[in-house]
Amino acid sequence: MWDSEIRAMASAHAIIASSVFMATVVPAVLVENFSVYRTHLVWLYSVCGAVAAVNVAVFGLLGVSPPAKKHTLHHKVSRLVKSCLHFLLFLSCSSSAVVVLYGALFWSKSTLETFSLSVLLSTLTTLRCLCVLGPNVQAWIRVFSRDGAMSVWDTSLQITAGCSVVGAWLGAFPIPLDWDRPWQVWPISCTLGATVGFLTGLVAAPVWIHWHRKQLTYKSK
Repeated sequence: MWDSEIRAMASAHAIIASSVFMATVVPAVLVENFSVYRTHLVWLYSVCGAVAAVNVAVFGLLGVSPPAKKHTLHHKVSRLVKSCLHFLLFLSCSSSAVVVLYGALFWSKSTLETFSLSVLLSTLTTLRCLCVLGPNVQAWIRVFSRDGAMSVWDTSLQITAGCSVVGAWLGAFPIPLDWDRPWQVWPISCTLGATVGFLTGLVAAPVWIHWHRKQLTYKSK
């Protein structure tokens, strides 16, 4: 069981990671003068769209999320609306956190850039939680509490979300340095750091779980 779940996770993560690559390559072919630096927001939203679409498709096909108790159209629509509201709520919280933690001036000429960073962080973290856990706040709190993981997918959420946030945080360090590099413009280094952190988490999660599978004991709670 462990090996099959880890293989399924590794395959899913490989597909999701490839979406980031495709989101960089395809616009470079279709958009004139496309560059991660010069047309950064185009690249950022391309990554967000690709990662969102692939996450929803992959986790929907795998059936990882908890089964719905009701299969009526009303219940499905209600679940979708709740998921959208959760995403927007985290997006608002993420925007506020970016302002406080990174010293960004939200009501300034960098408003769009700050908001875009929040969109990326929300896509890399919240969307995966919605795909795996659904719009269940109690499940989210449980997963991100100590020893709260109940499955390998819960553990993967902890690792990928943590790596994404830490990557964005580390990406902020070069911004104030007097290097005069194009990637030091806000928030390029943060978005690149978050993306690299996310990709690192996708690789690290199945490897870490496989390495520690004998120590991991998931219990129903």
